[in-house]
Amino acid sequence: MARMPQAEVEITPALVERLLAEQHPDLLGGRELAILANGWDNTLVRLGEDLLVRLPRRQAAAELVEHEQAWLPRLAPRLPVPVPAPVRVGEPAAGYPWWWSVLPWVSGRTLASVPAGRRGPFGAPLGAFLAALHTPADADVWRNPFRGGALGEERVARVTERLEAWDGPRRVELLARWRGVQQTPEAPDARLWVHGDLHPLNVLVEGDTLAAVIDWGDLTAGDPACDLAVAWLGLDAEGAAALRTAYDHAAAHDLDRDHLWARAEGWAFHLATMLLASNDDHPELEVAARQGVTRLTERAIRT
Repeated sequence: MARMPQAEVEITPALVERLLAEQHPDLLGGRELAILANGWDNTLVRLGEDLLVRLPRRQAAAELVEHEQAWLPRLAPRLPVPVPAPVRVGEPAAGYPWWWSVLPWVSGRTLASVPAGRRGPFGAPLGAFLAALHTPADADVWRNPFRGGALGEERVARVTERLEAWDGPRRVELLARWRGVQQTPEAPDARLWVHGDLHPLNVLVEGDTLAAVIDWGDLTAGDPACDLAVAWLGLDAEGAAALRTAYDHAAAHDLDRDHLWARAEGWAFHLATMLLASNDDHPELEVAARQGVTRLTERAIRT
């Protein structure tokens, strides 16, 4: 079981205060600093009531922050739901070795915190959001080797191994569904904007409203199928069907829809079994993975 990596740099409120005082002193006036969360990649520090400081806690995450800084401010104005594009950028300083960001604070709770049977209302707006996102990316956007491409032989083999070792219910049905998905033609060389890490912890809601989509470090250009896996990992059957209807109606790209959704199902198999095979200190992701596995025993999403 994989545990959350140790931080390579200790991030404290005192360090963040020094960084802000040197580079963005106008943001400090009257705002309190408090550590909000430590994730696998970043430490989140609340800055007053309206801002959030996001700092990589290890080298592997530093490049992802730079991708957000380069591309999200350009992409955010085109999207129908708020995304936390950096309002300020910080440089390495005060013994801290990487670039960091100041983001707007976005209120809401995660989709993962909503009971699975009550997520139906979020399907259509999430489908419309993804349709607006999945448009041609700029020519020089990086290609993420882990998202936005084909699953590849290695990951296909790993999914098969995990399913064969699955000790939960309906293993035979899961293997049959997985083998069927593998017959899907590979994606063309699509270069559409892709979030790359869309799961229920990165979708925020307020009431029945889709409030924001967060955590854009894996933003890339490629095949949008990996984003659409959220239909299995984040929604019930009703919500997933609404997502597909809204998406297929609004998406402007010319990718074959049946093949796209079959590839998305393949990504759902990969992500769900990967999350179940590891422990990233987020119980909510394990719940999402188990829900995804349960949903993958059903027939493909129908509109």
